Amino acid sequence: MKNAFQDGRVLDVTLAADVASGGVVLQNRLLGIAVTNGKTGDTIAAHVEGVFTLPKLSTAVIAVGAPVTWDVSAGQIITGAPANGDLVGFGYAVEAAANPSPTVKVRLCPGAGAIHSA
Repeated sequence: MKNAFQDGRVLDVTLAADVASGGVVLQNRLLGIAVTNGKTGDTIAAHVEGVFTLPKLSTAVIAVGAPVTWDVSAGQIITGAPANGDLVGFGYAVEAAANPSPTVKVRLCPGAGAIHSA
């Protein structure tokens, strides 16, 4: 195919903020995991599909298959009511995560999320 651009599981993104390898990159409805470190304005590769261990609110209890919400201000998965700007339903838990676990394994679903607004 002469019109294929890239695989799509890893995308090039221009950073709006500094990020470390393995950190979350959020651009509108697109949540990705940085492949490398990058500074604001850099273009880096980010995984937008796959299963990744992400930080979560330690008291949050998440069941297998539950959709997840990214709390933008806290930089973690939450289960409570989202705030304006949080990314809702961008993926789902692939394992249960109980209180006081600090992480949850999440299957990223590119383009599935919605930005919460009141």
